[in-house]
Amino acid sequence: MKIIAVIPARYASSRFPGKPMADICGKPMIWWVYNQVKKVSEINEVYVATDDRRIADVCIEHGMSFIMTSDRHKTSTERVNEVASKIDADIYICVNGDEPLISPHIIASIVPKSIDGFFVANLMSEIHDPVEVVDNTNIKVVTDNFGHALFMSRSPIPYPKAQLKYKYRKHLGVLAYKKEALDFFVNTPKGHNELIEDINELRFIENQKSICMIQVESESISVDTPKDLEKVHKILLDRGVTNEN
Repeated sequence: MKIIAVIPARYASSRFPGKPMADICGKPMIWWVYNQVKKVSEINEVYVATDDRRIADVCIEHGMSFIMTSDRHKTSTERVNEVASKIDADIYICVNGDEPLISPHIIASIVPKSIDGFFVANLMSEIHDPVEVVDNTNIKVVTDNFGHALFMSRSPIPYPKAQLKYKYRKHLGVLAYKKEALDFFVNTPKGHNELIEDINELRFIENQKSICMIQVESESISVDTPKDLEKVHKILLDRGVTNEN
């Protein structure tokens, strides 16, 4: 299989403008994500997909492959689909550009052994910090007995009425698609629940398209705010990473 990894990166962000270029120990955040993805042996090519010349210039400066995409995309999935329309592959792996701590073996977990039929997959991990359960930037996942997504929500689900011994799970910003699935997404309007929750993956669920959820153990932190960036910086410093490394 030919596998392409795409890292969507846009400059505009209401909570954190210029986030992909945020400095982490002397390197922009997008550099950390890109180099983690490059370590995955199953991936043939890696591209940053951006609509901003400033991010493109950072890619050039640090030797990262990139593709300029439209500034009209409203979701990362649409941006990945544009890349898929330009580069042929069997599987397109989307790695969010705000996951600088994501490990290569975690990313590799989403690579399928076969790709028969319609295919969408998403990584998820158990939530260990109670604060993350109520944080609406963390998308909680409920699956069926076969590991397929039943629903995703920014609220804590399911509700622990009958028992308290439940481990909440959150989706990670690593997804895999066949081109057929990407085309379906961009050609299908938002459904009722997606309009309410603002979660892209609900477009598949609301149209009875299966999402294979793959559970991994990950300590990755999604950087949504400058406060999250401080956490990542501290973790890397604790690991011995400095501006000179």
